[in-house]
Amino acid sequence: MSRRLHIGVIGEQDARPEMRRLAEEVGREIARRGAVLVCGGLGGVMEAAARGAAEAGGVVVGILPGTRAEEANPYVSVPVVTGLGEARNVIVVRTSDALVAVGGSYGTLSEIAYALKLGVPVVGLGTWELSRPGLPGDPIVRARDAVEAVALAWELSQARVRGEKSTPTGEG
Repeated sequence: MSRRLHIGVIGEQDARPEMRRLAEEVGREIARRGAVLVCGGLGGVMEAAARGAAEAGGVVVGILPGTRAEEANPYVSVPVVTGLGEARNVIVVRTSDALVAVGGSYGTLSEIAYALKLGVPVVGLGTWELSRPGLPGDPIVRARDAVEAVALAWELSQARVRGEKSTPTGEG
């Protein structure tokens, strides 16, 4: 049985206009490829990505921190009410086959950390850079633009669903 890929988009709620534009392009590209967009369901990067996906005919799952579905931005197709506050970040990560991080604040950093700990690939667009003495390089796969970011996330998602470790080729 096959299922649609789930690509999460994470980023800050108080995003700058250029990050919102980038997130909207990411959302549009996710829908164009036929994947489900997973996000935190609120404003900023989440809303911009959801808008891009919804306007392209895609499905948007919003994992909400609060207790009411009405808290979701208007582009969320499937609101998931958790009542968990920021702890819902783990659910965003676990629901996603790969993540695209667009910019980001500390909440985004927590999602990146959960993803890396749980083996969920992260593709970055203008997001955090991570390093630690004694460990090789930044574990976030870097993309130059929205199309490349989604192509990489798509490739990494497919490999993860098949149970493979993958090094992205940058071809989508």
